[in-house]
Amino acid sequence: MSDTPKVHLSGAGAAAYRTRLSAEKNTYRDCVEVHDLPDIFHYWSNRHVRPQLEAFGFSTPIGMFRKYPAEQCLARRNDAKRFVSIGAGNCDLEIDLGLHLRTAGYDDFIIDCLDLNTDMLERGRIAAAKAGVAAHVNFVQADFNAWTPAHPYDAVIANQSLHHVLDLEDLFAQIESSLKPHGSFIVSDMIGRNGHQRWPEALEIVHQFWRQLPPSYRLNRKLQRYEELYQDWDCSVEGFEGIRSQDILPLLLEYFQFRLFIGFGNVIDPFVDRAFGFNFDAAQAWDRSFIDRVHHRDQEAIVSGCIGPTHIPRRASWKIAWGRF
Repeated sequence: MSDTPKVHLSGAGAAAYRTRLSAEKNTYRDCVEVHDLPDIFHYWSNRHVRPQLEAFGFSTPIGMFRKYPAEQCLARRNDAKRFVSIGAGNCDLEIDLGLHLRTAGYDDFIIDCLDLNTDMLERGRIAAAKAGVAAHVNFVQADFNAWTPAHPYDAVIANQSLHHVLDLEDLFAQIESSLKPHGSFIVSDMIGRNGHQRWPEALEIVHQFWRQLPPSYRLNRKLQRYEELYQDWDCSVEGFEGIRSQDILPLLLEYFQFRLFIGFGNVIDPFVDRAFGFNFDAAQAWDRSFIDRVHHRDQEAIVSGCIGPTHIPRRASWKIAWGRF
């Protein structure tokens, strides 16, 4: 199954693209808390996802973004290091990384923060100065779909940004060409159906649990509407949210080589996301029990192969001598 759009950047396609671009800029112009998630999400992730990640040496995707650039700094201790973050937004992650590397004793590095939105980059510039890492952070305003790297990179990071990219093929080709030998491409993202919709087999399970919810839990706080039965909304209609989510993993496999792959979550998503997750109270036993039951059913279906995961923290490499493992 595929909902993949054709990429057109001329004529009527160019006009449509500009409309989406404008919508994307407007969505994030005043977005200060990009990763503001409900408490029930943190309950779920800490109880069920964190143990999976800790087996690989980090507790959260943020820990992954700290771990592998630090390894690059150690391996190339005598060389200047350069990293780039694709879709840096307000640059919270990049500032955290800069502070982490400084604390670990590394000083000879630059992080290029790449984003479309100048307002977000300006917030990042102010925050970097306050944090004392301005000398290590560079701000680059650019469109992901028309980016040409200005430097070779020791690592490229993409935190929840690839699902906003229309021309994934070109972006991956640019990343591939810019990575130094033994460089890493570090990704955390959504890889489910385009527009963050559910495939039919997953939607059926969502509806099974949805019918168990009290009415007050069925309020979509993002769209301000009550949903008697969960409505599978395509959120890629206007901007770039989830525009080609389902193509991310196949194309990563085509352009890069695995070093680490962890997949998790699918059916759980609507219950812990921003639209409905704020209806839950993580302090209440029924709410926690419900989320636990959804998670276990989710895992069952993923392990059996009935559905696929929608989340990935992943480390890929290019030009790596010992290949895939």
